[in-house]
Amino acid sequence: MKQIVLFEKKLDRTPIEALSGNYGPNHYFMKRDDMLPFSFGGNKVRKAAEFYKDIKKREVDVVMTYGSNSSNHCRVIANMAAAMGLSCHIISPEENREVLLNTGMVERFGARIETCPVTEVAKTIERRKAAYEEEGKKPYFIAGGGHGNLGTEGYVKAYQEILDYEKENHIRFDYIFHASGTGATQAGLVCGKLLAGDRDRTIVGISIAREKERGRQVVKESIAEYLGEDFAKLYREEDLIFTDAYRLGGYGRFHEGVAETIEAVMCGEGIPMDTTYVGKAFWGMCQYMKEQNVTDKNILFIHTGGTPLFFDFLKAE
Repeated sequence: MKQIVLFEKKLDRTPIEALSGNYGPNHYFMKRDDMLPFSFGGNKVRKAAEFYKDIKKREVDVVMTYGSNSSNHCRVIANMAAAMGLSCHIISPEENREVLLNTGMVERFGARIETCPVTEVAKTIERRKAAYEEEGKKPYFIAGGGHGNLGTEGYVKAYQEILDYEKENHIRFDYIFHASGTGATQAGLVCGKLLAGDRDRTIVGISIAREKERGRQVVKESIAEYLGEDFAKLYREEDLIFTDAYRLGGYGRFHEGVAETIEAVMCGEGIPMDTTYVGKAFWGMCQYMKEQNVTDKNILFIHTGGTPLFFDFLKAE
């Protein structure tokens, strides 16, 4: 099993930059997790670094995971497996098979993509794992989006980076926004906040797909799993803000306002975003702040990656 030098050490802290554009009557900053130096960066790289460490402790022949054709997670995991010299097997829903750049890269990394109806995903995963085990192989399964304690841990560490930046630069962020999908990113940020005793800060997850009840419950379960016995002592319901008001009908749906926001941020800041995750969340953040009538606050947006999807956005125009 080969080593990935980047993952053998602590990931370098990603920059936090003040934004120059006019996104409302507040002071906007962006944490550039898209600049993590592996496979186009993003939150999935933070999580992959934690899975890498776990895989290195085990005997593994094949890495398995689940995700859609546009999944940044699948791209990063396929890239990680290839770099480690391991096989990769991805289960993906057959309902939407538009060929996107992430899909193309997954294939170039040598991963096997197995499609099935979305209703059959769980059964397919278990059947495939059993088949590998019958062959005498040792599969390692990573939940979609890097969900689970290891994925959560990646953003507990990211929260500490934010605290370090605030201390060094004599600033405090009143709000932190990010795209919330499978929930590990938001769970990690909230756990980081609770463990640090940061009661006077609002973290808002902008749902890119799930409706509020289900999405919020999944994040809460992840927080409880990570904190364990400390959950009852530390957690308050108001610490978890998950909004589906800007999901725009669901995963991957195109919206003109999101497209205009992506254009404005690219032209004004030189920062690429996509319509599925980051662009939708950034647009949602701007709408949220306007609707809540928030002014003169320090706002941090976490860019969770997805650069290849920006080029899919350009092709679709």
